[in-house]
Amino acid sequence: MVFTPARESSQTPSFVELLEASYEKRSLVHLPAGSRVPLLKKSVWLVVRGMVKLSAISVQGDELLLGLAGPNEPFGDPLSNVEVYEATTLCESDLLCLTCDEIAASPHLAMALLQGMGVRYRQSEAMLGLLGLRRIEDRVRGFLELLANDYGQPCDQGLRLNIKLTHQELASALSTTRVTVTRVLGSLKDEGWLQLDGQRRLVIAHLPRRAR
Repeated sequence: MVFTPARESSQTPSFVELLEASYEKRSLVHLPAGSRVPLLKKSVWLVVRGMVKLSAISVQGDELLLGLAGPNEPFGDPLSNVEVYEATTLCESDLLCLTCDEIAASPHLAMALLQGMGVRYRQSEAMLGLLGLRRIEDRVRGFLELLANDYGQPCDQGLRLNIKLTHQELASALSTTRVTVTRVLGSLKDEGWLQLDGQRRLVIAHLPRRAR
């Protein structure tokens, strides 16, 4: 059985209502796909719309995929101990920058951000669990299921991933090679579990969506 841990969503009404009430007049930072997000020592970013890739550089100079931050999920320098830490938008994204002082002064905001951090923590645990699987095929399938359950959009064929990760990025996340990932994705397409839509976005076919 493929490892696909359930996760609770951070997108609870209280979280969304808090952000709308407190920051509806505040300017968001709009970034196109592929933009590097500046990481500030005393500020935390919150994804309002879009998706951000969190990565690091290994001692060998290779990029390592640490995780993803989607809507209502925080990231930033204060939330990481990784020295060479980078954040890059995977699609057009709107971000909100909050200083640590602002968060400390608002218990409700701090609690809401804690919910988002909990989601990110569970995602990290799930990715570590995937690395414990011996078969690369199970790692790839499990990782795509994780992304689909967390960020997929329902469509006629199943769940569509509106984010685009390269084969190398998938390989980095799953501790394997790009060639192996390409082979496994081809096998998943052949069996009908994985499809491509007209815009070449991945669709996980007929995957039951978990309760969020």
